[in-house]
Amino acid sequence: MTIKLLVVGKTDVSLLEKIIEDYRKRLQFYIKFEIEIIPDLKNTKNISQEEQKNKEGVLLLKQIAHNDLLILLDEKGKEYTSMEFASYLQKIMNTGTKQCIFVIGGPYGFSEKVYQRANSTCSLSKMTFSHQIVRLFFVEQLYRAFTILNNEPYHHQ
Repeated sequence: MTIKLLVVGKTDVSLLEKIIEDYRKRLQFYIKFEIEIIPDLKNTKNISQEEQKNKEGVLLLKQIAHNDLLILLDEKGKEYTSMEFASYLQKIMNTGTKQCIFVIGGPYGFSEKVYQRANSTCSLSKMTFSHQIVRLFFVEQLYRAFTILNNEPYHHQ
């Protein structure tokens, strides 16, 4: 299985990029993991939030095949403990899914079409974080989940 993190906009904080890259490299030991960046929209000051979500949604949906499992990282999504998230990933892998795509949307969230296409939503917290920080939190939790599944000492109970 491949796990892909699909994000809107690049990270402009080099320290975050380095830490995210470190976790990306660690994850390669367990699973094929990719990060794909959808470029920010230009001239967003002249469009409404809804229009921006819709335009970003079109770009996101172009990157998703009909048989991909799509999970939105959304503040209203289901919350998991690290152990529960590891179990959730194991269930996904057991289904024979070829590609699981987790998505971090733009600053205003997701369009209705993206929500309709999604198979599931997942929340990392009830708090709101910058989209750049969420990337780091997600890749760390993904790494943690694989260490849990492999009975490695990274996670402490």
